[in-house]
Amino acid sequence: MGEQSKIEWTEATWNPVTGCSKLSRGCLNCYAERMAKRFAGRYGYPKDNPFQVTLHPDRLPKPLRWTKPHMIFVCSMGDLFHENVPEYYIFEILNVIRECPSHTFQILTKREERMLEISKKIGHWPENVWIGVTVEGKECMRRIDCLREVNASVRFMSCEPLLENLGKIRLEGLNWVIVGGESGFKARSMSPEWATSIRDQCLRENIPYFFKQWGGRNKKKAGRSLEGREWNQMPTLSASKAINRQLVLNP
Repeated sequence: MGEQSKIEWTEATWNPVTGCSKLSRGCLNCYAERMAKRFAGRYGYPKDNPFQVTLHPDRLPKPLRWTKPHMIFVCSMGDLFHENVPEYYIFEILNVIRECPSHTFQILTKREERMLEISKKIGHWPENVWIGVTVEGKECMRRIDCLREVNASVRFMSCEPLLENLGKIRLEGLNWVIVGGESGFKARSMSPEWATSIRDQCLRENIPYFFKQWGGRNKKKAGRSLEGREWNQMPTLSASKAINRQLVLNP
């Protein structure tokens, strides 16, 4: 499972870990859990509990076989920093990443404390790693504070599913922001004002903004246009380094 992805802000997925457990209200209608249930008993997903945290060491070498550079979302079907993922295994994944300098690896988590714990042991993540946290509501703002302490070339925030107006956000130290509505049969709606508020703050701070989707029961029909255009901005390494230097100077 993996490789080419339909997720708008990446190119491929790599799932050496699958499965997770609900942590916050953004997890209520988890797409990965829905997919895992469809795959139950196949592709390495346990039959009785397909969304339990499962290690797939056979998938570790996969990026090594991709000769063309890829933008790779790591653990799209789980959370790398889940408490049931052993630390040694996280370091094995990191070793593969180090052996693939032509690829860019995107890691997204809701478990900011363990992310920070592992990051402190690593020191500095490889240059080809982007680290992000999900911020679906105001109660998740602490995740951004922890992210600012992570020594990575790109730090990003994913507001998906965006469940409320986040108000004023402290964006210092962030290199990228993704916003998206929830999709699926039970999708909770997203107000346009919530998305444009974040966009306007990103524009003022010169931070790339990516509007992923409106979501809803038919996300393809709802589309990705925000106020008449698509927002597909991505971070560049040179700009990210400038932001990161500024964070060091003004913590």
